[in-house]
Amino acid sequence: MGMDRKTYIGGADVASVLGVSPWKSAFQLYQEKIGELREVVTPDKEKLYKRGKRLEPVVIEMLIDELTYRGHKVEIINRNERYKDPDLEFIAAEIDLELLVDGKEINGEMKTVSPFAANDWGEEDTDEIPIYYTAQCLHGQMVNGRDETVVAALIGADDLRVHWVRRDEEMIQIIRQKEIEFWNMVQNRIAPEPVTMSDINWLYRTDSGSAVDADENIHSLYLELLQEKEDRKNNDAKIELLTAKIKKYMGECAALTLGRNKLASWKNNKDSKKTDWERAFRSLVKDAGISAEQIKEYVKNSTTTISGERVFRLSK
Repeated sequence: MGMDRKTYIGGADVASVLGVSPWKSAFQLYQEKIGELREVVTPDKEKLYKRGKRLEPVVIEMLIDELTYRGHKVEIINRNERYKDPDLEFIAAEIDLELLVDGKEINGEMKTVSPFAANDWGEEDTDEIPIYYTAQCLHGQMVNGRDETVVAALIGADDLRVHWVRRDEEMIQIIRQKEIEFWNMVQNRIAPEPVTMSDINWLYRTDSGSAVDADENIHSLYLELLQEKEDRKNNDAKIELLTAKIKKYMGECAALTLGRNKLASWKNNKDSKKTDWERAFRSLVKDAGISAEQIKEYVKNSTTTISGERVFRLSK
């Protein structure tokens, strides 16, 4: 059984602690650590996670082949080994891969990257990788004492890019201090400032029914937001009009071209099927001779109440 993630700061947490994660704020991470918020794993997120785990052995094999082709002597030491910080029990790291390259022990991180995110990765054999992954690499080096991490990024299906993150003692000390400060906040139940829309929506999930009077600054923000929404509305209307004119010109054609260049497409998606489960259920119980009252009881017992979300609307 793995370690309880609420009891330590791991490599996947570092970017959030530093405020550089595109997925999770320090406020959200704090709420998870104190047990107030459970991370929601959406089907898309679970799909990406499983894909990464499934491809990890492939990326490792491709990395070793690439390093060997370059003339390096490579040997696998460990895979997915967990380490605890020698001095601080609340800091830990799981290292994807540990290698012996030309006699030197180094860490390895395997990443699967969408082709749409390829521009986030710089020139190969440099340390030009997304900052949130750099933070993870330095955290791992801090915990197990290594001086270098090789990062293998598989872009799409077959574009492997190799990057190197070398130990930066000054940055490691900054990360360590930030992690200590964050953990002190967890222990003392002092929440970081909410900064994202998700943070605000979670923190103020339920309204009290009261009203608050706007000060000068908030009134100014309100007017600015009102104008932005009006501008967007006008832009959306113009976009819809232009789109309609182009579609009318295309008629039944699937593509719009200019010479050899494709400008736009207007194609049918694949047919989809939608099942009316309520209708199927009622037909099934009717055929089974179940009364309307019994149906109502079944539905009642299977119904849960979900709190309504707060909806933000501007009044003109």
